[in-house]
Amino acid sequence: MWKFVIAAALSVLLAFGAAAQQTEIEDTINSQLEAFKADDFEQAFTYATPTLQQLFQTPKNFERMVTGGYPMVWRPAEVRYLELRDYEGSMWQKVQITDAKGATHLLLYRMQQTPDGWRIGGVQILEAPGATA
Repeated sequence: MWKFVIAAALSVLLAFGAAAQQTEIEDTINSQLEAFKADDFEQAFTYATPTLQQLFQTPKNFERMVTGGYPMVWRPAEVRYLELRDYEGSMWQKVQITDAKGATHLLLYRMQQTPDGWRIGGVQILEAPGATA
């Protein structure tokens, strides 16, 4: 009986921890998307990992990369969070974004825990459902 109670309590705690982690990750991505909508690339840059910040060096370089290569995140019309997975020590959040023209995009955000909270370590564009090559 006690084993069942302990196992049930552990399951609840793990589920709570995973839900809190998912919320924190979504909050980080949402905060960056809101900064993009406001054209506040200095603020958006703060949600990138230190490695990405070092790679791009300035918010202006980051802005050029985002507006040129990821216009769907710069001006999203709708954002929907899909599954969150742990893969090789990184958390990967799949996000479905509908852009202003109504096109659907699937993106995979690599999330990393830092001393300042969750940060975005990279974004990969996936093939959207129904897309043709």
